[in-house]
Amino acid sequence: MTFWLNPVTHHRLGRWLYRTGLVLLILLVGMGMNAPRAIAQDNTVNYTLTDLRYRDFADANLEGTALAGANMKGANFQYANLRGTILTKGSFFEANLEGVDLTDSFADRVVFDRANLRNAIFVDAIASSSTFNEADIEGCDFSGTILDRFQVVKLCDRAKGINPITGVATRFSLGCR
Repeated sequence: MTFWLNPVTHHRLGRWLYRTGLVLLILLVGMGMNAPRAIAQDNTVNYTLTDLRYRDFADANLEGTALAGANMKGANFQYANLRGTILTKGSFFEANLEGVDLTDSFADRVVFDRANLRNAIFVDAIASSSTFNEADIEGCDFSGTILDRFQVVKLCDRAKGINPITGVATRFSLGCR
């Protein structure tokens, strides 16, 4: 069986294959150049969709870890490094996040209800559609974090304290009036 392409289609297909090959080559070279860095930070574990209820992660270095969809009810993350983590649809219901560093984390649609976020650093994160009902946010720094306006209003009602690491007041970081 012979496969026939007209000259225009053949030319387009050739250009597409050339571009695709070039993109793949660039990606492979780029990954090769970053190999030492990737190996050096190979301490991350993928906890996506896992049951982590009541687990102890106090003082753990979980930078860059994926915790998307994980159930972390009552877990202890006190003073853990969660910088750059993916927390999408996770649940920290009644979890201890005191002093945790959530800088640059992707925390959309996360449940932080009744969690302890005292003195947490929640800077430059994305926390859209996340909830903080009855969470202790005293001293929490939300500077640069994307939050739903409704949540900001609710958080401002109980915002107080100054973060001991960043020196930023919780009310100021939320833009409370």
